[in-house]
Formats: sequence, C-alpha cells, structure tokens
Amino acid sequence: MGNDTKQFRAGKMRRVFDATVSGLVKYGLGPSYTRLLTTRGRSTGFLRSTPIDLVENEQGRFLVAPYGEVGWVRNIRKDGFATLRRGGWIELVSVAEVDAGRAAPVLKEYLANPRVAVVGPYFRAAPDSPLEWFVDEAADHPVFEIIRSTTVRL
Repeated sequence: MGNDTKQFRAGKMRRVFDATVSGLVKYGLGPSYTRLLTTRGRSTGFLRSTPIDLVENEQGRFLVAPYGEVGWVRNIRKDGFATLRRGGWIELVSVAEVDAGRAAPVLKEYLANPRVAVVGPYFRAAPDSPLEWFVDEAADHPVFEIIRSTTVRL
C-alpha cells in the first residue's frame, strides 16, 4: 500500500485542542472512552500527558495510536506502563503491543466511531473496509492491550 495518508504534525491549534480536551477529561467530562494518558519520557524522564481514546470490547481493553509512532508510543514501548486518568480516578496500567492480526479488529472498531472525522485522514482504510485492510494498517497504527491495571481514587 502506498503512503497516501496524512502525516501528523502537532501544530499550535492541535496543542490548544489537546490541552482543552485534557482539561475536560481531568474533570470527568467528554466522551466516556476518553482518558488522559501519562507516560514517562524515555530520555528526559519527565511525565508526558495526552488525551487518548480507549477501545473496550469482549477481546479486551486497548490503546490505539491513530497518528502512528508518536512520543507516547515510543515512551510506552520503553516502559510498558502508563497511567490513564478520567475525573478523580487514575488507573495504573501495564500494556503489551499486539500483532497485526489482533490489532486489525481493534483498528476497525476504532474507526467505527464519530472520531473518524478527526483521525480518518491518517488511515488508508475506511470504517467499512474489509478487515484485511486493517491488518496492513497495523504497521502504521500501533495497538497496545492493557494486560494489568489498578485503579485508585484521587
């Protein structure tokens, strides 16, 4: 497949949008599947936060990287753990990256949501594309399964 998808660049408007969504999620507002993901910077050690949508289904709970190998992906690959926050709850999670076969149905479900208006341009497949197309997408959109979690109240 050719790379005719949009490349992600976090410009000023995107940073303002992410900061706004992050603020809402801290207070438990916004879509129920949105969390504030915090990872430790792989070289600086500083905590980095970004809003993320969780996919939860009968196969498990998953974090999807719609913009490819961005900072949080590289950080979580190094450590294997992060925190997810929504309102007054923080969940400490351990994750494992899944293979393309396991990622494909998660990616398809991820796009079958109104969020497709924002993230759709970063995918070659459309929500109604065959599952095989999402197997190819997995190389560009890492998926991590939450394998262990502990939730604490702030």
